[in-house]
Amino acid sequence: MAAVPSFVRHLIPDRGPIRVLAASNLARTVGNGVLISVTVLFFTRSVGIPATQVGLGMTIAAVLGMLVSIPAGRVADVLGARTAAIAFVALQGLTICTYALVGGFVGFVLASTLVISAQSAADAARGALVAGVTKGKDRVRARAYLRSITNIGVSIGAVAGGVALHFDSRPGYVSLLFAAGVLYVVAGLVFLKAPNVPPAAKSAEGDGPTWVVLRDRPFAVVALLNAVLVMNGGILTVALPIWIAERTEAPTWVYSAILLLNTIMVVLFQVRASQGSEDVEGGARALRRCGVLLAVCCGLFALAADQPAWLAVVALGLGALVHVFGELLYSAGSWALAYELAPEHAQGQYQGLFGMSTQLGSVITPVAATTLVIGFGWPGWLVFAVVLLAAGLAAPAVARWAQSTRPQQPAESALPA
Repeated sequence: MAAVPSFVRHLIPDRGPIRVLAASNLARTVGNGVLISVTVLFFTRSVGIPATQVGLGMTIAAVLGMLVSIPAGRVADVLGARTAAIAFVALQGLTICTYALVGGFVGFVLASTLVISAQSAADAARGALVAGVTKGKDRVRARAYLRSITNIGVSIGAVAGGVALHFDSRPGYVSLLFAAGVLYVVAGLVFLKAPNVPPAAKSAEGDGPTWVVLRDRPFAVVALLNAVLVMNGGILTVALPIWIAERTEAPTWVYSAILLLNTIMVVLFQVRASQGSEDVEGGARALRRCGVLLAVCCGLFALAADQPAWLAVVALGLGALVHVFGELLYSAGSWALAYELAPEHAQGQYQGLFGMSTQLGSVITPVAATTLVIGFGWPGWLVFAVVLLAAGLAAPAVARWAQSTRPQQPAESALPA
């Protein structure tokens, strides 16, 4: 490690389970970067599906795919998280290859549903695997490493996808789709190097219902708050570019600069920003601060409307900076609550429900963004600000309620009021 520059040394996990998780994540996210860059254009330009139908098909697939999360998490609990993660991530790679067989809208919906369902299952199993091979503070630290690497991998994959975009040919698109599928299969096989996670102990499940997560109302409320706060991603990727182009005098290239800033900040600071957020108390505190920062960023974005170009750029830049700090805190806080409020024998189910809430927020955000921000202008940003602020401020009380219903919780883990 001595030869590694100090400013990136913290991005490389120590030898052990976290490094294995990171290696798998790098392969998977490079593949994901390829998909992000080429999928829509492949279906619109090569297959000939209208863009509106592509959007509709992806929405249908996302809604159907969400339903797989909790059952897949249960499978991870029963079979063992490592076994399930290998199977589901590899399965996702195989389903990605079916994109190359699509010839029309119906086939697109079927293939997309298979891919997103496999992704939901893989996310639940990978979440359970992180819980199974790490303990305590290492869980949030592991997820922080994985998120930093995600941005690196997606960026590499997007560059590779740019090759296909340049040549704009069906063979180029198909080759990269198969390459992405292979990368996912490799990512699944890398988990063979991770410690084995045995199935959930029968004694831990025998005294209660099988689908324990469906009866956990406090955790469901935590997941609902997550569905609201995860909208910070859609604010950046959906609402902001349209806002800049249609409602501000700022040049459109500002959005590319904002994305670059966001990527660099997440890569460099996600691990550091997660320190202190490893337990329920710290996670709730992080979400409270996240809500405040996201509300402020929405206000700054709103200020860019009807301003001279230079002032709009300043407001957007400040808003983007505030946003990324809120995003970093959101990630850390959500991971802490997802893991620390879940019983060890049902981590798969709980990560499945939490992942489903993340998907729900991601599905809702584009509709909410276009309706509020583009439909109503700057008042729409203020609505977003109020909703995000309320969710953040509610997090400590909801987390305290949820923790009070957990068995064998340490008395000293008081939560902030």
